[in-house]
Amino acid sequence: MTRQELFELIKRKKSFLCVGLDSDLQKIPKHLLGSDDPVFEFNRQVIDATIEYTVAYKPNLAFYESRGLKGMHSLERTFKLLQSYGKEVFTIADAKRGDIGNTSTQYAKSVFDETSSGFSFDAVTVAPYMGEDSVKPFLDFPGKWAIVLALTSNKGAEDFQFFLSENGTPLFQQVLSRSHKWGSAENMMYVIGATRAEMLAEVRKIIPDHFLLVPGVGAQGGSLQEVAKYGLNSHCGLLVNASRSIIFASSDTEFAIKAGAEALAMQKEMEILLALYSLI
Repeated sequence: MTRQELFELIKRKKSFLCVGLDSDLQKIPKHLLGSDDPVFEFNRQVIDATIEYTVAYKPNLAFYESRGLKGMHSLERTFKLLQSYGKEVFTIADAKRGDIGNTSTQYAKSVFDETSSGFSFDAVTVAPYMGEDSVKPFLDFPGKWAIVLALTSNKGAEDFQFFLSENGTPLFQQVLSRSHKWGSAENMMYVIGATRAEMLAEVRKIIPDHFLLVPGVGAQGGSLQEVAKYGLNSHCGLLVNASRSIIFASSDTEFAIKAGAEALAMQKEMEILLALYSLI
């Protein structure tokens, strides 16, 4: 999906919501555990309930890989379901890959090359710590996106991301300044945590045109209004992710209905913000 196609999808659904499918077998409703594939059944019902309000879905691969072949089968079925919606859904493999050379190329094929892996996600999250040759292989696939980790919302972000260089520039800003030259706003996005929304203004000085994948709204307490204030650009430029606050809104038999209600509430708030900033 191109940048313009993504923007058209956002305008069509009046939403920039991304739902994270962190589908933990230990947390899904108990009544699903008797089905042949509980994780897929959980995902299917969540997707059916939220698709009208959501532009992107982001399966976190750790929750599937940790279950071996069964987990990968659940992921494959989930991907095929999302793929059936065509241009109505932007798909992200939350894999946080970070290696070099041939290994990085193989990681890229694992999420982008459907003929070899069965998967053809639109985007994948990538760790840039090993430099350009850990990211470039993901940019060699036309129409695909690398989403580079820059400023995350976890407590451990303080360990490295704010280290200052000799000229006083935080490490995450150096990552942005260097890495955005490897690709373009047409094939690179960045992870910027919502719990540090005020820093989006500094981020936008460096990468004004790129899309940002923003976790931390919802269960982690980030403010959607603050994210929009500092992060929106002329193509919206935001995919705001919510995982637990939507998919685990309830653990009873009406979990999907409640997930849909949470997604709708976020979509309505996003619609107001998009209109406020004259993007729809």
